[in-house]
Amino acid sequence: MADNVYDAIVIGSGISGGWAAKELCEKGLKTIMLERGKDIKHIQDYPEASKEAWDHPHRGERTQQMIKDYPVLKRDYPLNERNLDWWASDKDSPYTEVKRFDWFRGYHVGGRSLLWGRQSYRWSDLYFEENAKQGIAIDWPVRYKEIAPWYDYVETFAGISGGDEDLPELPRGKFLPPMEMNCVEKDLAGRIKNFYGGNRKMIMGRTAHITNLQQHQKDLGRTNCQFRDKCWFGCPFGGYFSTQSATLPAAMKTGNLTVRPWAIVTKILYDKDTQRATGVEILDAETNKTYEYKAKIVFLNASTLNSAWILMNSATDIWPDGLGSSSGELGHNVMDHHLNVYAGGIVEGYDDKYYYGRRANGIYIPRYRNFFGDKRDYLRGFGYQGGASRGRGPADIAEYSIGADLKEALTEPGVWSFGMGGFGETLPYHENKITLDKTRTDKWGLNILSFDVELKENELKMRKDMLEDAKEMLTSLGVKNVQGGDSNPYLGRGIHEMGTARMGADRKTSVLNKYNQVWDAPNVFVTDGSFMVSAACQNPSLTYMAFTARAADHAVSELKKGNI
Repeated sequence: MADNVYDAIVIGSGISGGWAAKELCEKGLKTIMLERGKDIKHIQDYPEASKEAWDHPHRGERTQQMIKDYPVLKRDYPLNERNLDWWASDKDSPYTEVKRFDWFRGYHVGGRSLLWGRQSYRWSDLYFEENAKQGIAIDWPVRYKEIAPWYDYVETFAGISGGDEDLPELPRGKFLPPMEMNCVEKDLAGRIKNFYGGNRKMIMGRTAHITNLQQHQKDLGRTNCQFRDKCWFGCPFGGYFSTQSATLPAAMKTGNLTVRPWAIVTKILYDKDTQRATGVEILDAETNKTYEYKAKIVFLNASTLNSAWILMNSATDIWPDGLGSSSGELGHNVMDHHLNVYAGGIVEGYDDKYYYGRRANGIYIPRYRNFFGDKRDYLRGFGYQGGASRGRGPADIAEYSIGADLKEALTEPGVWSFGMGGFGETLPYHENKITLDKTRTDKWGLNILSFDVELKENELKMRKDMLEDAKEMLTSLGVKNVQGGDSNPYLGRGIHEMGTARMGADRKTSVLNKYNQVWDAPNVFVTDGSFMVSAACQNPSLTYMAFTARAADHAVSELKKGNI
């Protein structure tokens, strides 16, 4: 638009940024979406979607040079030959680790909506109320009944497949038909129910994959999941929910959206007289030139840690520690789910059974610790994700380890196995924080983040149960040769960063109000994981979607009333 003036600015294009853009555009606001990285076009920019590992010189794996160039990314699965350019460069975008934190980021249009695990679970009041009941941090300013209609709304649009279970810890949703458990999973689910008397449950994962195409999804060019399990290379069928497949085309259909890639937002511009934001300043990542964009509303969705960075970097003489810093909570209360506790084993008795396709989903065991009368020596709990599968060829036969014999052996089905990994809740500790490191800069000369975040005694106690429960559960179900482990107890690996700009009912103890508005600038809304007051143990993205849609509705309503 003329003079870079819009009705609304959305910073970031991932799951929450895409939702913000869609909602604001559909409500008639001329909106610009600012993304710090490159553009990725749906379908045409998914070169790996039709390739296999053997199409690559190193079968898609990492090389020694990659390991040298990516000291953080090498810590887990993101470092690979196939979609390396979808992950942020450790060299270009470094950060300081006072304590180890594994930060895996995607700087491009679509962000980690192209890379996420797609597991989608609601919260019940069992989670919204725990802080208040236990005297932890601050209370959530909302309850489930306020968010339930927005869960309905985003599930219907996105396409979430799931079962009909309506559990106190996991409410029923507006679901498409669930994917099917395989024969081993079905049997083990029944055994869990019988063995534990209903206190533990195994259900099919609730996931953002279309299983029964609806007309509004078809209108966006989407279709059913094809069971290819190549999701993190981009889906040319639009079978799973992403910015590219869903919210971006919906926003573009309105004619109200402008997408501006290579735009690093360096600060939110603030008018001390009106106590409102007037827009943002960006640095063009390709030319290093600075520009300003003006708008009545700003939605900050750069992802939890980058959103906090933008707020902190928006310091003024009024807010020397950053916009939204008046409570002293900006940058604090960093959370993630702690992972890498796992168990698995061999399942006998199904040698005549197999399954169809490559299902991009697994089973889920919802939290049962510290619920329903159970009391542990730690607070909160964990859930498990996993599943059963069948390998190829006989196991542990040295003669089949190479050559023609190996190829021949791999034409036959192998043994069944079942594995599961825990997702544990991390409490919101004030001392788990990020700050600006003013002694170091990135490729663009911008100060970087410093991480002082760690697991504490509560989570370390929880991990013991996560491991022992998993082994005990599998053994009791008849799984053989059960082995388990606990490795890399560091935060960040869940890629579920939360906190840093929590919402609350009191501006003295929170950064945002219950509608995700910055107390210090009510026309700025933060709706990515920054607003989270606690973490629960479920994957959080569905909750980000619901709160984003709710905040956009409130923003437009307040704008029409002249309140912002």
